[in-house]
Amino acid sequence: MELTELAELEHENFVAALARMGANVDGALVRHADGVALIATGLPLRLFNEVMVDGDEATPEAIAAAVDTTRERGDRFIVNLRMGPDDRFVPVMARLGLVPTSEGPWIPGLAMFPLTTEGHPDTVAGHEIRVVADAAGLDDHIRTAAVGFEMPEDWLRQVMGNSVLGDPDVTVYVGYTDGEPVSTGLGLRTGRTIGVYNIATVESARKRGYGAAMTTRIAIDGAAAGCDVAILQASDMGRPIYERLGYRTVVQYMGYVDPASLEMPVT
Repeated sequence: MELTELAELEHENFVAALARMGANVDGALVRHADGVALIATGLPLRLFNEVMVDGDEATPEAIAAAVDTTRERGDRFIVNLRMGPDDRFVPVMARLGLVPTSEGPWIPGLAMFPLTTEGHPDTVAGHEIRVVADAAGLDDHIRTAAVGFEMPEDWLRQVMGNSVLGDPDVTVYVGYTDGEPVSTGLGLRTGRTIGVYNIATVESARKRGYGAAMTTRIAIDGAAAGCDVAILQASDMGRPIYERLGYRTVVQYMGYVDPASLEMPVT
C-alpha cells in the first residue's frame, strides 16, 4: 500500500476517534462541514478542541468559519494540519492570527501494514488484559488512564461516556497485575483500520512491557474483526516502542493556536 493511502487511513481514523469521544461531552459541538471537522468540547486540553481538514473540498473560508465558531465558544483550540496534504492552508493560519505551537510537528501519525503481530506477544506473565464489558471496568479504565496520562480524571470521564460500551466499533481494555488496574488501551475501527488509543500505564508499573502488550492485543483484535491496517499517534516516550512493533511514521501534524492561548492555564 502506498504511503499516501496509509496516511489517509490514519487521518480518517484519528478524526473519527476525536469526533466520537468529543461528542460524549455535554455541550460539545462536533461538526463536519465543507471538508472541515470541528470538534469543540470546551475542555481545557487542546487535543479535545480541534479544527481539522477532513475532505478535499475544504476551503480557507470553511477553516475560518470553524475557527470563528470555536473562538466564539471560548475553547482552547488547535488547528491541526497535516504536513504535505494540508500545506495549502498554512498561509491561512497567519491571516487568522494563529501561530505554530512548535518549530516542528507536534504529533506523528504511525501506521502498520500489513497488520502483523508475529513475534510480539500480547501477554506478560502476571498481567491480564481484559475487555471492558461493564461500568465497573470502564471506571477502572478511566481512573488508570488518568493516572497514566497525568490528566484530571474528570476530563477522561467526560470523553469516555458510557456510550462507548455499546459502540460496536469501539473496544475498551484494562490490564491488571495482582488484581489491580495498571494499564489501559482502546481500539476504534473505521473500515479496514484499527486505531490504537489510550495506551497508558501507571508510573509504578512501567518498563515491564505492558504498553507493548496492550498495543499488540488491540491490533490482534482488530485483525480478527477484519482490519488489515493499524494506526496510532505517538508521544516521544511511546514512539520507540511502537517502531519496534513495526509501526512507521506516515504523516506529521503541525498545530496552530491563538497566541493568547499559549499563556492560558491547562488546569
